[in-house]
Amino acid sequence: MLMSGAQAVIASLKAEGVELVFGYPGGSALPLYDALYDSGITHILTRHEQGAAHAADGYARATGKVGVCLSTSGPGATNLVTGIATANMDSVPMVFITSQVSTSLIGKDSFQEADITGITTPITKHNFLVKRPQDLLKYMKQAFYIARTGRPGPVLIDIPKDIATAEIDFVYPENINLRGYVPIFEGEECKIRQVADAIKQAKRPVFFIGGGVNMAGVWSDFSALVEKTGIPVVSSLMGLGAFPSQHELHLGMVGMHGTFAANQSVTNADLLIGIGVRFDDRVTGMVSKFAPHALIVHLDIDPAEINKNVPTDIRVVGHLKWSLPLLNQMVERGDYQDWVAQVLDWKGKHPLKYEASEDSIKPQSVVQAISDLTSGEGFIVTDVGQHQMWTAQYYSFKNPRSFITSGGLGTMGFGLPAAIGVQLGNPDKLVWAVSGDGSILMNIQEIATAVEHNIPIKVAVLNNRGLGMVRQWQRMFYHKRYSASKHEAGTDIARVAEAFGAKGIRVEKPQDLLPALKEAMDCTGPVIMDIWVSEEEDVLPMVPAGAPLHEMIGG
Repeated sequence: MLMSGAQAVIASLKAEGVELVFGYPGGSALPLYDALYDSGITHILTRHEQGAAHAADGYARATGKVGVCLSTSGPGATNLVTGIATANMDSVPMVFITSQVSTSLIGKDSFQEADITGITTPITKHNFLVKRPQDLLKYMKQAFYIARTGRPGPVLIDIPKDIATAEIDFVYPENINLRGYVPIFEGEECKIRQVADAIKQAKRPVFFIGGGVNMAGVWSDFSALVEKTGIPVVSSLMGLGAFPSQHELHLGMVGMHGTFAANQSVTNADLLIGIGVRFDDRVTGMVSKFAPHALIVHLDIDPAEINKNVPTDIRVVGHLKWSLPLLNQMVERGDYQDWVAQVLDWKGKHPLKYEASEDSIKPQSVVQAISDLTSGEGFIVTDVGQHQMWTAQYYSFKNPRSFITSGGLGTMGFGLPAAIGVQLGNPDKLVWAVSGDGSILMNIQEIATAVEHNIPIKVAVLNNRGLGMVRQWQRMFYHKRYSASKHEAGTDIARVAEAFGAKGIRVEKPQDLLPALKEAMDCTGPVIMDIWVSEEEDVLPMVPAGAPLHEMIGG
């Protein structure tokens, strides 16, 4: 069937099962948007391309589907860069379709021209510049295949305007064969046997789970493994939700703002089994003293992650859907009753805690209240900063894929648009976003998107009148020299929300918090809560950057 390149792009999206896309049009993108007009695919017009990227990202994380984002050329494409990098760091399957000036104008500093494939090469799993009409369908097929297979990640396809208007015979490829890209699924079975033997012989084992467990959809296999072995569990930030927070053997998050029990268990373990993790610096602290007594096992789909940050003793490269069921078949429970008793003693004697106040709202209490009101159901989305860490510490996660946050890149401004994408992907679920007065302003224009489509997200802004995490570091390590970290004038975020047409609620007193949260939950549209919390509250415990995990402040 003959059609334009732009129509072929839309037909390709349908062939890939895409029902929802996010984006922002412009001159070079007009052929694509004209083809989209009566296609049946839902398009969400955000108010900024970065908002579109984060919304598609949130949609992908919460649903497991490939998120799709569209933009025009030049500044439209470059506005996606932060969102692309965010998805890349957290292994989120996404396809970014950018429009480009006509091929005859490329390289001539044409109006709204930018070398987006060159710019995004370091932050995409792969990218394509379509130079010939006959390559368009092949690249579309490859883009989705690369994005969703192996270790997931973002793929960008840049389509010049003349390619979008060229005539193409639409025959969508059924099969794909990419030389040099053969995703690993099954690894070496003998390695699984080694892990099973190590578990049997260990006296102080610990499971360490990361975002890979959530992304691979193997939470049931992992839960079965914990029940069979009785081994304690610690989680990275991205691994939260993959194993219930309420489970007795879950010791909490490990690392810079991890719990006492989690950090002590890793420090004293004789076997540490990392599953779908990167062993990043916020987890390890001083690498030379990370799990110093442990045999370290690493199960991961990406061979590039093995030995990248932490030397490992047993390496299992393969999809977790292959390795975890096989390990479940082979593993036997060892003799570590004394160890379990020890870690549970640490957990009981050193819980997360803060000092309550009758005069000011403590930020931890806001997260706890939301957790209690939701019973851990629905989705919780965050921006980046102190509020993100308090959410990780004090929210009781019950379900996988329920915690949506920017982990690797730490992107302020992620939360609001990501919550929109999460809600659109899960229209019958409750979606809460927790933000700060610094983060919320970075993409606050997306309130307009939520209002236009009546997307019923609830946003709790923990307003401490400054850049809280920056101020905490300045307080602890820079002699309280608060350089450029105080919002002197402040912003009435509730009134800003109302100006966009959303429900705005301002809360300043502890006794007003719970009624206000309930009011927000009863509202059928988007709600932005401006909650004034204590200005000087720190996220504790804290391991200073580069210190070993056992050297905790406030632990």
